Amino acid sequence: MPSPTKSNQADSIHCFSKNLIHLSSVPRSETTAGWITLTTDFGLEDWFVGTMKGVIARIAPKVRVVDLNHGIAPGDVRAGAFSLAAGFRFFPKGAIHIAIVDPGVGSARRALVARTASCLFIGPDNGVLSRVLSQESPIEVRCLENPKWRLNKVSKTFHGRDVFAPAAAHLAAGAPVSDAGPKVDCWAQLDIPTPRSRSHQVQGAVVYVDRYGNAITNIPNEGFLDPERPADVWVGEKRVTKVHEFYQSVAPGKAVCVPGSSGFLEIAVNSGDAAKRLKLKVGSEISVRW
Repeated sequence: MPSPTKSNQADSIHCFSKNLIHLSSVPRSETTAGWITLTTDFGLEDWFVGTMKGVIARIAPKVRVVDLNHGIAPGDVRAGAFSLAAGFRFFPKGAIHIAIVDPGVGSARRALVARTASCLFIGPDNGVLSRVLSQESPIEVRCLENPKWRLNKVSKTFHGRDVFAPAAAHLAAGAPVSDAGPKVDCWAQLDIPTPRSRSHQVQGAVVYVDRYGNAITNIPNEGFLDPERPADVWVGEKRVTKVHEFYQSVAPGKAVCVPGSSGFLEIAVNSGDAAKRLKLKVGSEISVRW
């Protein structure tokens, strides 16, 4: 989302003015209550996240907006999908979850809203919703095409503000999902690796690295803390640790593997950075062996 050049600053100011005029004419819902979460790669250094919250507030001022994660690496759709899947289920039923990691903004890619039994998901049709939609069977998925749910002037570089935020606000204010646009029967799917079980071992991979350098795998937590059957963790063909209960089960600076809060085993270094120390990245092969 580059800043306007000198040659188009006037046009940009005019566009923003038209959007504000359009917003001021939107009927406010003074009784709206509910939750909207935001997962983006926007970071917090610029005005992008705050502007989205402003759009939501103008349409549905009673809605509570929660920042789930704005630290996704730019364009990392897989990380956005994992982060959304790890966090959404801890919110009240009926929450609306916006996920925007959108390298294709402004292109022909669709904007989607998906309704499940527990909540709504909104985001670009690029796979960022595919993890949650594999966990939560969608009741209906629709394209966001209702022009009344968009700002008057839609930027080619900021659909978070002009398309996704107002759509979420209208839904939070009580608009039915059926008004969003036509139904769709298929949507983009990420190629999400699944662990493979073999005799005396489970093979998996790193799927996310958090800000501490902890490498989260795709191997579910269950079944690795039996004291009668200790499990060793291998990175490629190198044994690095056993599965322990918590980070400080080992001395500072030592590698440790623990059942993570996301529901999957994670490899860490006590008071250190496992990704740097063990040269781990998304896709690194991991196995747990008995």
